Amino acid sequence: QQASYGAYGAASLHWTDWLRMDAGLRIDSYHFKVDSSLGVNSGSANDSIASPKLALVFGPWSKTEYFLNAGNGFHSNDARGTTIRVDPNDGVTPVERVDPLVRAFGAEVGLRTAIIPDVQLSAALWMLDLDSELLFTGDGGSTEPSRASRREGLEVGAYYKPLDWVVIDADVAWTRARYTDPDPVGDRIPNAVESVASVGVALTRTTGWFGGARLRYFGPAPLVEDDSVRSDSTLQVNLEGGYRFSRHLSVSVTV
Repeated sequence: QQASYGAYGAASLHWTDWLRMDAGLRIDSYHFKVDSSLGVNSGSANDSIASPKLALVFGPWSKTEYFLNAGNGFHSNDARGTTIRVDPNDGVTPVERVDPLVRAFGAEVGLRTAIIPDVQLSAALWMLDLDSELLFTGDGGSTEPSRASRREGLEVGAYYKPLDWVVIDADVAWTRARYTDPDPVGDRIPNAVESVASVGVALTRTTGWFGGARLRYFGPAPLVEDDSVRSDSTLQVNLEGGYRFSRHLSVSVTV
């Protein structure tokens, strides 16, 4: 059993015509209770965490604004790991319990602009530190905590509306993901995709025909820490077409 409770407060301040600030604080509390087939691994655990956040926005100047965001976050671990004492495979080997909640820190700096008519552009440099990665283990079909990590990357996006009923958008992102704790096996994070891209077009009408198409690309990723084995890239295409009879009735087909 797992129960979580959260509270969040935020304040927005406009210091000047060209500077505004958003400050926030989120507090989360988790309770875990495990009833294991191995009695020694049963029990309960509690944890709480506070996550402050801050955003600064400068501008706009020439329909362009600049932003700086930073804040803490977290991820929870598998409830079973919070009360575990012995390896369930043999029932005797001692196992160290995991931290119920793992802290993260992220930050980004970038800009948004509408200087080109009917086009919105954005770009951001970002980083994310995790005190512990949550790693998927394919052999067991489960997740387990791993070493601390850092991700750094660049994201670029474009949004174009040539007509009231036509929207074209595109996003591209590159990421460098590495473990920060040294280990002879390597510093790559398994399954951490290094590049993604998306482009789509949507035709929207209040009545009549509508549709769209979207292409998504997920680049290759290391499958082991020394990067000796890598996954293939993935390409997805979605197509949709339909007819809207009124605000309340429409039919569509998606492939």
